[in-house]
Amino acid sequence: MNLSLISNKNVAKAIAALQSGDEAWYSYFTEKPVMTDDGNQKDFKAFFSNALGHEKFLHIDKVENDGKDIYGDFNAGSWGTFKVYFKFHENVEGKFDRLDIGQVQKLPS
Repeated sequence: MNLSLISNKNVAKAIAALQSGDEAWYSYFTEKPVMTDDGNQKDFKAFFSNALGHEKFLHIDKVENDGKDIYGDFNAGSWGTFKVYFKFHENVEGKFDRLDIGQVQKLPS
């Protein structure tokens, strides 16, 4: 997978950690980031304690919002493979204080 498509360096590093199941993933986020999954609020750490190392992007289709919005094919373990978005919200210190993820019905044009 081509991570060079992601222009935001912190997002690229976080996605690289996600891809490899590396717990460094958590270091890119604030202590208690807000997280939504298809608009439903989730506990970030509980969610990724199950997903990290088991779920990952298979392909990146599109990157927007200065490299903070990622769209692509995602393997979600027992949930299957489908198109998703990950929208990272970066604070002034360069940490992510919010992550919105969800299934994409149609890629933005």
